[in-house]
Amino acid sequence: MSITQFIKPLFDSRLKKIDLYNTQAGEIQSQVLKNLLSKAAHTEWGETYNYFTIQSYHDFRSRVPIQTYEEIKPYVERMLNGEQNILWPSTIQWFAKSSGTTNDKSKFLPVSKEALKDTHYRGGQDAVALYFRINPKSKLFSGKGLILGGSHRSNNNTKHGLVGDLSAILIENVNPLVNLVRVPSKKVALMDEWETKIEAIANGTIHKDVTNLSGVPSWMLVLIKRILEKTGKQTLEEVWPNLEVFFHGGVAFTPYREQYKQVIKASGMHYVETYNASEGYFGTQSDLNDPSMLLMIDYGVFYEFVPIEELDKENPKAYCLEEIELNKNYAIVISTSSGLWRYMIGDTVKFTSKDPYKFVITGRTKHFINAFGEELIVDNAEKGLAKACAETGAQITEYSAAPVFMDENAKCRHQWMIEFAKMPDSIDKFAKILDDTLKEVNSDYEAKRWKDIALQPLEVIIARKGLFHDWLAGRGKLGGQHKVPRLSNNRDYIDEMIRLNTLSAND
Repeated sequence: MSITQFIKPLFDSRLKKIDLYNTQAGEIQSQVLKNLLSKAAHTEWGETYNYFTIQSYHDFRSRVPIQTYEEIKPYVERMLNGEQNILWPSTIQWFAKSSGTTNDKSKFLPVSKEALKDTHYRGGQDAVALYFRINPKSKLFSGKGLILGGSHRSNNNTKHGLVGDLSAILIENVNPLVNLVRVPSKKVALMDEWETKIEAIANGTIHKDVTNLSGVPSWMLVLIKRILEKTGKQTLEEVWPNLEVFFHGGVAFTPYREQYKQVIKASGMHYVETYNASEGYFGTQSDLNDPSMLLMIDYGVFYEFVPIEELDKENPKAYCLEEIELNKNYAIVISTSSGLWRYMIGDTVKFTSKDPYKFVITGRTKHFINAFGEELIVDNAEKGLAKACAETGAQITEYSAAPVFMDENAKCRHQWMIEFAKMPDSIDKFAKILDDTLKEVNSDYEAKRWKDIALQPLEVIIARKGLFHDWLAGRGKLGGQHKVPRLSNNRDYIDEMIRLNTLSAND
């Protein structure tokens, strides 16, 4: 019996509990909320909102306001300075550094010991459990798992305190036994200089037996290409013949799928999407024939959902899980065992199933284009790009898009900056297919594009190789969980990219 076959039965009892999601989702979420309120009742926040007297979700919803980072920032700053029992009763030592807001370069999100154990680590364990159900013949534990994460620094205001990428906090605190089946070494995994880290990981893992990968698709692809360069191999299975699965998250996989097919050609390779954010672990793909993810509802996270059309209102209406509608865009609101209360994380989702609750990520509350009433979201963009790539033979490395409000000819349009791993057979054809597909998937975009009156055909600017890498580097955001903003409702990002692209062309 292989080591994996020996370990697999240990996950069976957990799978039975996950199966209860099908029939008991409402009860499970109600118990999560009850537990959260009870544990936080004596915190500063709990006493402010009199948690002891909350008897129902209706009470909770009507009493506690929805929060953004700007609202919780004063509390977080006090916690960073060592104050405790503010949002959550247990000692908060760790803070996950996430991409910033309008006013801040970075957000710092509290991570409690309960969230680390019952949310983030359980999410990783459940991803493996569900994968074993998908692939019963797996030999996952016969080799090593390569985890590509970020870095952290000490926070001297709390004992053993850390501030950094969530992935680095997870690696730092993981059970030492996990290090027996994980690469690279902790020292290398936590390096903060990204390009040095990539080189060290490549050197340290080439001769290991890697069976599984975990990380962000864009950054993992950088590592894979470096490994292939160093080994002179054409495909990754030539380096790691027992490689079988990539647990990916952080950005949509669609733009990278074709590139992964080029560097991993093994027919038995599996790709499992996960949703592990700085704020919590929320979802795992449980069926490889269904791109939706299973909402993980017993992790110490209580979910609410705000319809997109409510976001601009002063007091947006939120709904609990049992109240949601299928195929409707919602912004996610969470209450967690790290003390995030009715916190809007900035992601938008659409539910595809209620038994169990399954969803797809559709974008960000701030990453969209609605300059002319077109309401273009990331999900639309991914579908358009996928079709344009399929019909022109193109492959995309990175992209970002923003509106042109009015050019010298008084024309408005969308401008797309795209870095191609493989150029399309015709850039004009690519742009037209993208434009036409956006009309097909978004009726508002189609209406604004009618006869080119309100909105002209979109424009594609070809980014030189490495542009987005250099843009992120210039902002100090290489590696880890840092991402290129896909859609922006203003030109702040894309104007920087165009300047950098132009400067490079003139050098």
